[in-house]
Amino acid sequence: MKQTVHFGAGNIGRGFIGGLFAESGYHVTFVDIADQIIDKLNEQKSYQVKLATEQEQTTTIENVSGLNNMKQEEGVIEAIKGAVYLTTAIGPNILPRIAPLIARGLTERVYETDEALYVIACENQISATDILKKHIFENLDEDTKERLEGRVYFFNSAVDRIVPIQEDPESLDVLVEPYFEWVVETTQTIPPIEGMTVVEELAPFIERKLFTVNTGHAVIAYFGYLAGKSTIDKTLADGTVAKQVQDTLKETGAYLVKQYGLNEEEHFAYIQKIIERFKNPYLNDAVTRVGRAPMRKLGPEDRLIRPATEAQKVGLPFTNLAKAIAAALLFDYQEDEEAMKIQEMLKEHGPAYVLKEVSGLDENSEISKEVIEQYHALKQ
Repeated sequence: MKQTVHFGAGNIGRGFIGGLFAESGYHVTFVDIADQIIDKLNEQKSYQVKLATEQEQTTTIENVSGLNNMKQEEGVIEAIKGAVYLTTAIGPNILPRIAPLIARGLTERVYETDEALYVIACENQISATDILKKHIFENLDEDTKERLEGRVYFFNSAVDRIVPIQEDPESLDVLVEPYFEWVVETTQTIPPIEGMTVVEELAPFIERKLFTVNTGHAVIAYFGYLAGKSTIDKTLADGTVAKQVQDTLKETGAYLVKQYGLNEEEHFAYIQKIIERFKNPYLNDAVTRVGRAPMRKLGPEDRLIRPATEAQKVGLPFTNLAKAIAAALLFDYQEDEEAMKIQEMLKEHGPAYVLKEVSGLDENSEISKEVIEQYHALKQ
């Protein structure tokens, strides 16, 4: 049976990428540090993916196993040597940590086989695979780097599927939304995977997704949190927040249409489709889950700051994006480490400092001024 190695045995890994590989006839070796999940994968050898619909349709995912990359490094290396694909869904911040072990696996592999290996980082991050490749190459000698040519291929991708916090964290079964999209950038013919779309240019797809799905999701979460709402669907039932989401996505949409020549009517139909996805009550998706890790979400290249700075560059409005950034600064959920760090920075230095340190914005920039004004207005 064909083999794939997937780093990240969490809900996205099991409920999305790993599931697609299993349905495509691959044995999936999940790599993670969570002993409980790894042990259960090896004991049960299967789990259920459930769709968040009234019928709750289920698919049984089989031919799966697990390895702990902290305790079973040699096992991971062996798995990499025999794989067709190596994928990740582990969080962009974790990519540097797994790169040394992947580098060891690739080093042994390229001296033993000429078979192709395809590496794809399936993260909510622009050029995530390029980032992973950079960290891997930092752990390779020159001879191995040369041997990778024609043997190991690195493809960027865009992924989109909502996977909420699960009701039973002890179970391997995963509840996911019915909709998903996995787009991979390459001009080569690669082994087909169920549900994977191959395109020659990824940028329009990844920015369309990041600045519509991720931006929209964040806007709902942060305004929902401020309004005392518990879930994404309940937040969208509030007309004020729903309008804020629409207005913000009009701003990101204007940038995307201008930047990539998208059909304006088609793109705004896409926005409506995304908002309808967010309304799915069967996901029961908590605003605190969607809003988590605000420091990452307020990063210069992420879902709120990047579209605002790009819109400003080309003379497009960014007022609603600025308001969403301000709402993110006010996300003071005590169980979120990043949220608490931002609150400490705000208390000690003020919003201009946070925008400079976290978001890379000059305190005298038009965006910073707008965000600070909105921040004080929302705080009242």
